[in-house]
Amino acid sequence: MQLNGAEIVIECLKEQGVDTVFGYPGGAILNVYDELYKHRDEIRHVLTSHEQGASHAADGYARATGKVGVCLATSGPGATNLVTGIATAYMDSVPIVAITCNVGVSLLGKDSFQEIDITGITMPITKYSFIVKDVTKLASTIRKAFRIAKAGRPGPVLVDIPKDVTAAVTEYHREELGKYIPDSSHINEEGIARAVTMLEESKRPYVFVGGGAVISGASVELKEFVEKLDAPVTDTLMGKGAFPGTDPHYTGMLGMHGTKASNYGVSECDLLVVLGARFSDRVTGNTQTFAKNAKILQIDIDPAEINKNIIVTEEIVGDIKEVLHILNRNLKQQDHTEWREKIRSYQEKYPLKYHPDVLSGPFVVEEIYRQTKGDALIVTEVGQHQMWTAQYYKFTKPRTLITSGGLGTMGYGLGAAMGAKVGCPDKTVVNIAGDGCFRMNMNEIATAVRHNIPIIEVVINNHVLGMVRQWQDLFYDERYSATVLRDQADFVKIAEAMGAEGIRAESQEEFRQAFAKALTLNRPVVIDCQIDSDDKVWPMVAPGADIKEAFDEDDIKK
Repeated sequence: MQLNGAEIVIECLKEQGVDTVFGYPGGAILNVYDELYKHRDEIRHVLTSHEQGASHAADGYARATGKVGVCLATSGPGATNLVTGIATAYMDSVPIVAITCNVGVSLLGKDSFQEIDITGITMPITKYSFIVKDVTKLASTIRKAFRIAKAGRPGPVLVDIPKDVTAAVTEYHREELGKYIPDSSHINEEGIARAVTMLEESKRPYVFVGGGAVISGASVELKEFVEKLDAPVTDTLMGKGAFPGTDPHYTGMLGMHGTKASNYGVSECDLLVVLGARFSDRVTGNTQTFAKNAKILQIDIDPAEINKNIIVTEEIVGDIKEVLHILNRNLKQQDHTEWREKIRSYQEKYPLKYHPDVLSGPFVVEEIYRQTKGDALIVTEVGQHQMWTAQYYKFTKPRTLITSGGLGTMGYGLGAAMGAKVGCPDKTVVNIAGDGCFRMNMNEIATAVRHNIPIIEVVINNHVLGMVRQWQDLFYDERYSATVLRDQADFVKIAEAMGAEGIRAESQEEFRQAFAKALTLNRPVVIDCQIDSDDKVWPMVAPGADIKEAFDEDDIKK
């Protein structure tokens, strides 16, 4: 059948099973929005307050559901406003397709009104960037974009379409969506055999879980593997929930704000099994001393990650779920009781702790865990509250922590929370934010109200840029340059002005009551939690130090 480019865009989205898009219209993309209006009963459009909110919402939708998230923007500033969200998705391997429209083909390269080379801008932060100048290639390009976004290590893809291409007409034939099957061709028997030998010869193994295990959907295979290997387990921020945080094998997060038990254990193990982690500097600390007593077995779908930051002993390139399935079939039951007891002694000697009688970030996170019974989708912004969330909320399922790990994007969480709630309407969705982050994205509260997206926004309000101030306090002789936020902004009034429920909590009991109320309201709620400006995330490893040099408040007092 004969369709114009805008009609082809919508038909291709329907082919891919897209039920929701997030975006903001403008002149160049008007043809697409006109067609979207005609199909509003099939594809829901969420109009955000800013294009960056749309890209973060598509990201949150993708992380929560495992599907490809979609965002739309017009040319020029509309397209560039997506860039931070695209980069966030790229760093955390999140499949999104960003569709932008540009000036007409004849106007490209002439500094036309709202013209920008968005494909050039996004080339380093996408798996692929397309500009479609021929309507006959539009459908195949959109289909290719979705395939690329999902395949292998997932990530964002951008498709830029000049306005005249959205108006041009060509023949369109619908294609049925084929089932995606992970490529296991890199998995070879020799590598599996060598890995099994390493596993069975190890006396002090440790399993280190990254975000790749979540993306792979390998939770069942991972739990079986850990029990067969009888090893303690640690994770990255992105790996939360792949292995249950309530399991006795679990020892807490690794790295700069990881537990002392995990940091000491990885430093003393003789085999580190790395599943879908990229050895971020926040995890490894000093790379020269990281796991220096251990052989390292790295399993990852992306061969570019092998030996990139840490030289490994053995690697298996392939989908983690499939690799673990094969290893479980070949690995004999192991017994490392003595080693696990040693790690357990570290856990007992160095527990996470906080001041018990005042309202604090850790208390807020633990109370959210208690009242949601650990069954919420937790979204965070970036900073101290993000680390407290990783430390004190016990994630037991994958895709239940949604946070910007690689890029560390302040202002990410509120848009992502909306996307997560739209994708998983039956789940309680809580965005845990700092006051600095809330200032960056509070406009999206209006979006949540407009579209009746009932999320709970918990603002850990210490009136400072907490994590930066913590570094200034510890490493910059208390020179608090540009990190104090004590002004007249009233977050409760701001929430109410945008149509949400606003509640302030200044004590533990006030927060208990506020959050319990929020759970009953079924509408957007902002809870402003007043905490001390000098609260810190403990333990901590100084930048570039050995991870076993983790210190906490007691160490400083000594």
